[in-house]
Amino acid sequence: MDPKVWMYLVYLAVSIGLTVWVATTLSRNGRVFLADVFEDEKLAGAINQLLVMGFYLLNLGYVTVTMRSDQTIADTSEALETLSSKIGLVLLVLGVLHFLNVFFLGRYRRGRLRQQQIVPPLPPAGRLPMHPPMPPQGPPPARA
Repeated sequence: MDPKVWMYLVYLAVSIGLTVWVATTLSRNGRVFLADVFEDEKLAGAINQLLVMGFYLLNLGYVTVTMRSDQTIADTSEALETLSSKIGLVLLVLGVLHFLNVFFLGRYRRGRLRQQQIVPPLPPAGRLPMHPPMPPQGPPPARA
């Protein structure tokens, strides 16, 4: 069989395996983070499932689009070099997607926490009028 076909098969196997492993790890460990972000366990579970589905679609779509190689691959060493660069790109895409998820969810969480903070009282808008001081009064006269 042609080395290019073997490279494609190994690329698909490794990329799909990495995608499934990263998605399950992020789903399992990200649920706690999402529950803290949204303060609702049911909503966090639903959003976790949506994020995992989007993660699969984006990453597997990227893997299939970039699978094709226009390089002529004559031997195994060229196939391994091309394979390593393709898998490296898949790993970079996985990292960028993860970073963007954490970044935007963190921004959402900070905004929600900022809205929940107690607003300090307003500063005074003016001054109250000052009354002149009262003259000191002596002791009352003594009665005889």
